[in-house]
Amino acid sequence: MSIQAIADRVRGGERIDRDEAAALYRNAPTLLLGALADGIRARRHPEGVVTYIIDRNVNYTNVCVARCTFCAFYRPVGSAEGYVLGFDDIFRKIDETIEVGGEQLLLQGGHNPDLPLTWYVDLFRAIKARYPDFRLHALSPPEVVHLSRLSRRTPAEVIEQLVDAGLDSIPGGGAEILVDRVRRLLNCYSKATADEWLDVMRAAHRAGLRTTATMMYGSVETPDERLEHLFRLRDLQDETGGFTAFITWSYQPEHTELAGVEATGVEYLRTLAIARVVLDNVDNLQASWVTQGGKVGQLSLAFGANDMGSVMIEENVVRAAGASYCMDEVEIVRNVEDAGFRAARRNMHYDILGEPIFRLRAVPRRFGLDVARRDGEPLMPAELINYAARSRVGKRARQVPPPSPE
Repeated sequence: MSIQAIADRVRGGERIDRDEAAALYRNAPTLLLGALADGIRARRHPEGVVTYIIDRNVNYTNVCVARCTFCAFYRPVGSAEGYVLGFDDIFRKIDETIEVGGEQLLLQGGHNPDLPLTWYVDLFRAIKARYPDFRLHALSPPEVVHLSRLSRRTPAEVIEQLVDAGLDSIPGGGAEILVDRVRRLLNCYSKATADEWLDVMRAAHRAGLRTTATMMYGSVETPDERLEHLFRLRDLQDETGGFTAFITWSYQPEHTELAGVEATGVEYLRTLAIARVVLDNVDNLQASWVTQGGKVGQLSLAFGANDMGSVMIEENVVRAAGASYCMDEVEIVRNVEDAGFRAARRNMHYDILGEPIFRLRAVPRRFGLDVARRDGEPLMPAELINYAARSRVGKRARQVPPPSPE
């Protein structure tokens, strides 16, 4: 089938198959691909609104046993740079988020063997007791798999326990490319296989949670494997309808073991556009301005995106790999409106909350993203002594010294 014939099918609202998607992704002119994606966005969101959320991206620990070769953020067990945030640290970050109009944390971290499931349950309960209306968009599928293995419970049982403690939704992190050949090359097969990632999302959707889906492309995968990833997401969405949004970003190679070269902005726009065409059952696509910068983020709104993601406030993982873009609410709204759309705040379920908060009250400007911990702050909180460690280093650190003889 010719490119024009496939394009006509897309314009007519028909679903395309994998061969047709491959033909478009490989051979369609970029402007045509963008126009097809923009047409789908306009049909799904005819009101001309682009949304965003005010939340904070908090990484509660950088200690991780997964050792993914594309990650510049993690530190191995026992590293002098390894940290865990204390409950009070996280409360302070929530207070700062609320101050600028935020209403949720995106909470993710390393696979730390010395943080048992009870630590997460206690943290979530403490947050909800202190901030009942604050939302927790927390723990990617590989983190749930990690906790499942640590606690010897099924992922569904872990999710049930976390929901009871206050979990509101699960972010789509850790998907990378949902093809096990790629996951083995990236050394992330052991943290979660493609099926395990999808099974966690299936269990979350069955438990009544809405989640997001992601894709990190541009490392070792082929274009066909990117499409396989998208089609696996589409199949699960047909089954459960649980994904609220899809976010894709390019691999950031600086300071990583894998190294390499970052994909271009044009490749990002083409990948975003084909995702909008393939994922005809996912309502929302986010622009990844944090990896592409504000202007490509703005251009994304002509290539299928209808959401500018998060104000973020804080970011640690992508920054560790060399990307350090920052946009506060004022800057996000400016980019949205300059592109010809109306900007609106939303919650995690993409319900519109209202106009930009800075037009309702004074909000301090932010010209740089915050970090997980500031210089001089403790690496490990004292409360960890209340939780059982699994690693030899962790057990030694949490030994209570015997009382000294009187």
